[in-house]
Amino acid sequence: MYTTSSLFLHTLAQVGITHAFVNWGSDHPALLEDLERQRVNHGDTVVEIITCPNEMAALSAAQAFVQVTNIPAAVIVHVDVGTQALAGAVHNASRGKVPILVFAGASPSTMEGELKGSRNEWIHWMQDVPDQPAIVRQYMRFTAQINAPENVPHLVRRALQIATSEPKGPVYLWARREVLEQEIDESLFNSPASLYRWPSIEPSALSPSAVNVIGDALAHANNPLIITSYIGRNPAAVAALEMLSRLMAIPIFVTCPSATNISLSHPFFVGVSFLAPGTHTPLLSTADVILIIDAEVPWIPMNKDNQGNFERPSDDARIFVIDSGDPLKDTIGMEHVAGVAELVCRASADVTLYQLLNSGRTGAATGFYARSKSIQAMHDAFIADMRNAETLASEPNVPYVPSRIFGALRTAVENKVPHPASTLYLNETISNYPLSWSHLHPDTPAGMLSSGGSALGWALGASIGAVIGGVSVGKGAGKVGYELVVSVVGDGTFLFGVPSSAFWMARRYETPFLTIVLNNGGWKSPKLSMMGVHPEGHGSKVTGNQLTVGFGPAMPDYVGIAIAATGGWAWGKRIAAGDPLEETMAEAVRIVVEERRCAIVECVLESI
Repeated sequence: MYTTSSLFLHTLAQVGITHAFVNWGSDHPALLEDLERQRVNHGDTVVEIITCPNEMAALSAAQAFVQVTNIPAAVIVHVDVGTQALAGAVHNASRGKVPILVFAGASPSTMEGELKGSRNEWIHWMQDVPDQPAIVRQYMRFTAQINAPENVPHLVRRALQIATSEPKGPVYLWARREVLEQEIDESLFNSPASLYRWPSIEPSALSPSAVNVIGDALAHANNPLIITSYIGRNPAAVAALEMLSRLMAIPIFVTCPSATNISLSHPFFVGVSFLAPGTHTPLLSTADVILIIDAEVPWIPMNKDNQGNFERPSDDARIFVIDSGDPLKDTIGMEHVAGVAELVCRASADVTLYQLLNSGRTGAATGFYARSKSIQAMHDAFIADMRNAETLASEPNVPYVPSRIFGALRTAVENKVPHPASTLYLNETISNYPLSWSHLHPDTPAGMLSSGGSALGWALGASIGAVIGGVSVGKGAGKVGYELVVSVVGDGTFLFGVPSSAFWMARRYETPFLTIVLNNGGWKSPKLSMMGVHPEGHGSKVTGNQLTVGFGPAMPDYVGIAIAATGGWAWGKRIAAGDPLEETMAEAVRIVVEERRCAIVECVLESI
């Protein structure tokens, strides 16, 4: 016997989805039944099922799986409440532009037994809401209801066609329980829909006039600057970016990154910023031509550096905005950059950069040699300042500073896993973002990721998805995926990540990763936000606990949570002032790489 659920799972496999991250409920009897039918008849399921005790962990794992593999994944949740429980992970998948198919069942609409699957539990009344997809619609690229089995192959393919076209992102399908239970003829497995390609939109290029204008501006600029945030999501664009920068002596500055956009050793890479008040963006105010390509927020108009100077371009600067999906940021209520730009272009970064490289202007850059020397010196100073900060000795009984911790972690990783491409960092350090994106910055594309959004709790679930994705990609090449996945989080993001669920998943699916918890005693970011508005206010004079952003005085046992959730499988250690930092990092890396177990190191920082 086949049902709509059989056809749905079959279609997922047909379109190339290999993994479904699931949280089952009362709307899924037909799906559970068909999965068991597949095991009985074929020994396995057409899509690998990853059980996730929490929905946010499920979507976070799926997101990282897609980020690593570039293959869409499915997430299956339970009616309205499971859709709501996806929580901030929906925001992250949307802002991170990650193609994921989210499916939810819905309460039956019949109650007298008219159809198989009619209401027979009290919760079917509680969970029948007026507009279930409205819960997530503004974050989805497409939403649709499956009303009949006949159009399942079409809807799944249309949803994925939209999800994988720029601007990429999640899609949401849903169906009532009776529809999922409806028996079908086996002929539907060979739907005409499967004969069509349903291709994603092809990458777009700059117009010839835009190539001429931007190319001429860069070639004749005295102080050009490139700003990016997520060009690293497009691996083909990274090599082109580095080449253009070298050939035209253009410095590259990264703001609010969510991917590795440029190699750390690139001589014209001059720094990373999350644009906090009081911080300085090198070269921004003096640049006469600025190319903003695949960037989130290149500057914040009202912010000033420590000398009171506005951190924004001069009024005379020529500004060009290029984005592969949404250069106007039309899903953001208010945006400022496109308003001051000379040109705003929707074009794929790799296509654009190769157009500029092939435009015949790269050998005619004004002031090439003098600028090259100056930018190289700036890059060298950027690296030297970081390395010096990593080696500063700590005072007795004073907690380690983040830069020292990052240096010890990076050294331990490099000593054990010498090939950079074999390590992946997942970064959710929030108030320590500027330091972690600098000190841990890999010298290889795709070496570090973040969620792409601002909803906290991504990294732990993402670690499971990244390990699974690494293994999945590595199978065809005879590899086992990443040797090491490192999740670096704050104590607040650790708790947001539902660690009991995430570490249970890690044990269940044997996805070992290293977690570094930077414990500053609570939520530092809300305090920093308050200080940015009220620097001398009442709140500036009190502790985090008094301000109600602290977790003390009874602090959680972060290591103990991970060990308990894995039934003792995970290894962990807490490091406070004076404890052996380098030795602990080395042992934690060894545990993951050699013993293939999770390891967690809690690093106690100065308390907020």
